[in-house]
Amino acid sequence: IVVGSTSESLRFYRDSLGLTVAGESENYGTEQEHLDNVFGAKLHITGLRTREDGVAVEFLEYLAPRDGRDFPRDTRSSDLWHWQTSFLTEQPDDLALLLRRNRFDFISSGVVSFRQSLTSFRKGFLVRDTDGHAVRLLEK
Repeated sequence: IVVGSTSESLRFYRDSLGLTVAGESENYGTEQEHLDNVFGAKLHITGLRTREDGVAVEFLEYLAPRDGRDFPRDTRSSDLWHWQTSFLTEQPDDLALLLRRNRFDFISSGVVSFRQSLTSFRKGFLVRDTDGHAVRLLEK
């Protein structure tokens, strides 16, 4: 995911969700420019993993060019460009409290309980990271 600031994004994914940094690199050159279709692309890349060797998230922070547009703050889940990353959690209520305390923006009104006949998940909620990306946290 493209991030505006690696350090700010770590506040959400590492410090709040508990992911760990697996590695970092800096990418630039002709191959990166062609891959991204961005002339002059120079990126700081940070890879993160969950504790159970599960989901990996990769931050792409553009060091150059710095002209990327912000995520529209009025984005709704029904917008065609809406995208969300999902994580399983054993304690959605505690995690929701922590994220609210740290002043992250919630998409959901709070933690939502699901009827078991409709889904294999018990509870869940949607929240935005520091750049506005939607993150769905679910309890099995």
